[in-house]
Amino acid sequence: MIGMSETTEPEENEVVGVLTTPQEWRAFLERYGELYMKVRADDDELVDLLDEDQLEALDRGERVEPWLGEAPAREEALVASEERLGVRFPPSLRGFFLASDGWTCLDAWVDGVHPCGRVVWMRDSEAGWRVTETYDSIPGNEDDVQLFRRSIEIARGEDFWLLDPTDVGPDGEWAAYAFAPKYGDTSKYRSFSTLFNSGYADMEEDQEEEGMD
Repeated sequence: MIGMSETTEPEENEVVGVLTTPQEWRAFLERYGELYMKVRADDDELVDLLDEDQLEALDRGERVEPWLGEAPAREEALVASEERLGVRFPPSLRGFFLASDGWTCLDAWVDGVHPCGRVVWMRDSEAGWRVTETYDSIPGNEDDVQLFRRSIEIARGEDFWLLDPTDVGPDGEWAAYAFAPKYGDTSKYRSFSTLFNSGYADMEEDQEEEGMD
């Protein structure tokens, strides 16, 4: 349902450390990929994600540590994207791109994090423009519409991941949002890193509830 959305701020965001270096992101994304493979991926997806040797090792009950991300972005490509948008990305987003230029296996209703060359102002993407115009046509959505118009779109699928360059913390991090158009829900996080980590925390919780090793 569209209209009059309420922005929530999960309490756990206040205690999650922010990943800023490519090395920190690489280590985290390796853990993320391993957990995603255990908790979320079905058999068909595993065939797409793993090679034959990895699948055989998995069948033997051995630990498999695949890299489910992309090659790191080159600094010049990152700078070109920043110049195109007229901003300098926050530290956690820069560190992510320098570890993996995009990501497709997410525990969220988004298809994946865009590579740096496809990051766009939400108002300029086709899907973002449609959502913005729809919300703008309904009274009471003024705050959401302003957020959409000033934010960059980092990821998109059924939902959106957005970063707001006008809301900057003392560490240089931009406020991040997970936005679900279907329900009009907007959840705020203190950084891109914290938003990304929320999916990892959800998978950990599900793993514990299901008693997985």
